[in-house]
Amino acid sequence: MIPSLPRPAWLRAGTVLYAFIFFAFLFLPLVVVASFAFNDAPYPAPPWRGFTLDWFLGSAKAARRGLFADRALMGSLWTSAVVACWVTVLAVLVGTVNAFLIERTQFRGKSALSLLMLAPLVIPGVILGISILAFASRIANLADDLFGIELEFLRPGLTLVVLGQLSFVISIATMTIAARLKRFDITLEEAAYNLGASRAAVFTTITLPYLQPALIGAAAISFLMSFENFNTTLMLVGSDAPLTVMMYGRMREGATPVLNAVSLFLMVASALLALTLLRAPKSDQAGTTR
Repeated sequence: MIPSLPRPAWLRAGTVLYAFIFFAFLFLPLVVVASFAFNDAPYPAPPWRGFTLDWFLGSAKAARRGLFADRALMGSLWTSAVVACWVTVLAVLVGTVNAFLIERTQFRGKSALSLLMLAPLVIPGVILGISILAFASRIANLADDLFGIELEFLRPGLTLVVLGQLSFVISIATMTIAARLKRFDITLEEAAYNLGASRAAVFTTITLPYLQPALIGAAAISFLMSFENFNTTLMLVGSDAPLTVMMYGRMREGATPVLNAVSLFLMVASALLALTLLRAPKSDQAGTTR
């Protein structure tokens, strides 16, 4: 259909109806969860009993302990943030190396290696977590039996959680950075070399600034994927439970509006992160124009 031609009334109405249903399907559950974080009732569901901030600000001594007074939840939130930061740093570093390996080098089996890199993305998270746990435990037991060395980092805990999440987050980071690097005009580097620039200077002044949007995007995706991961994390976690595992345990015990408050807090944080990333390319473009 030519866009400039007038559309029938039924088609315009159908488009509006479809858009309404689609966005209602996406955002209505989030609106419900966010609104009932302020419900003055001991359960996170209708009916509405009035407005309250107890589920955010309720003290530990009060009958309702709010999110910011719940040390267990705040501790799990901090644990998730620490794990996500480690996963993000390692994923961006290793993903950058992988991107250069794929795009800048030629070797036998490169296509097979690139395809194999995608395997963790199609493996269910539970299976991936169980496999990593079994493999790490076998190595730890073998080291203990043969050499008497206790490899504590291969036991269930935060180190194993980082390694488990890293096994599939790296693939996303690699593809994001490699897609940007593939469009890079390598003649810019060659011109810099001809002018006497060193490899370090070329990388820091030409290649790295060009990759900056991809690095930021890969870091944001890696952080969010790590922070919200549950299936793989559940199989590898030890005594320090991240937020997703903690919320799962609370839901099994009996949900309260505190979990709605946690969800709203995470939605606001994610929205602020997304807005920050949306503003970054504009600032970069403005600097390039000047």
